[in-house]
Amino acid sequence: MPSSPIGSKNNVKIFVLYLMRNINYPLDFVTINEIVMQTDYVMYLDFAEAFCEMLDSDLIVQDGENERGEPLYSVTKRGSIVAESLRCDILPSLLDKSMSCALRYLDFQRRGITVDCTYESLADHTFDVTLLLREKDKTILRTTINVDSEYRCRKMRELFRSRPEVVYRGILALLSGNVDYLFDKP
Repeated sequence: MPSSPIGSKNNVKIFVLYLMRNINYPLDFVTINEIVMQTDYVMYLDFAEAFCEMLDSDLIVQDGENERGEPLYSVTKRGSIVAESLRCDILPSLLDKSMSCALRYLDFQRRGITVDCTYESLADHTFDVTLLLREKDKTILRTTINVDSEYRCRKMRELFRSRPEVVYRGILALLSGNVDYLFDKP
């Protein structure tokens, strides 16, 4: 039984087909998984099971290989019809939010941004965590934050390496004042 917040396995399939159809170019399995996971509406096991069923049902098809020799997949005509005709089964706001997140993720990935996160222990038993994003030969983010434990360092590094675009967008939003809900209102 599916455990995804989006609901049934059919909803998972519609969700994946909708995203792939609107991205409109072949993607490898890992990238498809990453774009689906951007909003936490679909659990990995539900996605993996639905993906295999969509391949078997000719809703998606292998469409070449990437530079590492991994298969690329795209939505078939049949899959496009299913995505279009059944997308009303999922709240439009969920689809819109997911599509925006997927496109931001793909943009970040396509730009070839490299991610690094290091930490060092200080004499006062705290730790400096340094986050770094580089696009080609340009640093687009470098920040250091002091934390109280090595455990917190590892968790921050793990999050930053797995979702650097989310951290980057969050920092930009905070510093540009686009997240009023975080600030006290007079």
